[in-house]
Amino acid sequence: MTALASLVVPTRNRQNELRALLLSAAEQTAPLEIIVMDDGSTDGTPEMVRQEFPHARLHQITTGRGPAFQRNRGITLATTNVIFPLDDDAKFISSRTVEQTLAEFDHPRVAAIAIPYINARYDDRVWQRAPVSDDHWITYAFIGAAHAIRRDIFLEVGGYREHFIYMGEESDLCLRLLEKGYVTCLGHADPIHHLESPRRDNALADRCGRRNDVLFAWQNVPWNALPLHLAATTVNGILTGIRSRHFLRMLQGTLSGYAGFISGRYERKPVRKEIYHLHRRLKKCGAQKLREVEHQLSPVQIAQGPTRREDSAKIARCR
Repeated sequence: MTALASLVVPTRNRQNELRALLLSAAEQTAPLEIIVMDDGSTDGTPEMVRQEFPHARLHQITTGRGPAFQRNRGITLATTNVIFPLDDDAKFISSRTVEQTLAEFDHPRVAAIAIPYINARYDDRVWQRAPVSDDHWITYAFIGAAHAIRRDIFLEVGGYREHFIYMGEESDLCLRLLEKGYVTCLGHADPIHHLESPRRDNALADRCGRRNDVLFAWQNVPWNALPLHLAATTVNGILTGIRSRHFLRMLQGTLSGYAGFISGRYERKPVRKEIYHLHRRLKKCGAQKLREVEHQLSPVQIAQGPTRREDSAKIARCR
């Protein structure tokens, strides 16, 4: 059966969680190409994939490079144009989620869908769901555990910035999509369950989160807004560290971000001020209808998918 979409899963030492996701993927009414990007697992994950899911395409590296790197590589390898690059601790609970989400790529500006999801270990609240189904509701970002994206547009904007490694790379990508005239929409599909892994490295998440907040500002924010944005980012990082009682590691992350751009390693590619303010408004005030903001966006053409020879060069644009 010909795949209609691709499931790309970056994974590291989460054998049981990955198994649950792949089993749920096999129940989807829309057939999926499955690509597992193993990031140096030592718990038998590659062996499990080979034995239990022989139809999956398994790619391994021996040293961990992080989800952003692995998603970029997996999406480059995919043979379909709609990709579900889910976290390994996500799980489909409805057999129709992929089919429903595919139907939402019905406008040339829609590059990504933020799929509804439930943090099932905590409560039954549904996140990322469009308020009503009568329009395209655009949002500022999605979470890695629950999203789908068009491969051609993903490659056109350069994919994820791999130096983000982990945390915050989704918002950065969605802002760069907006700059090109493409949008991320809240979905209407049956929700995904996000079962946050007990093996999640919270210390790494705290450090990378604060670091990437600073790098996001440095690389994306227009000059006229940069001083205030950086100041607010720094203060919010400090306050979050105090409230969470993880002040030291969050301070380390913030300082690492400043060291990164002071060193000159990361090039500034600020978006237009109109796009920056639209992104900020979506984050602060919530989703808006596409037709109400479309006049602020650059014109787009219906994308013609890149050749494989062009893929690596397009991913490299975001370095």
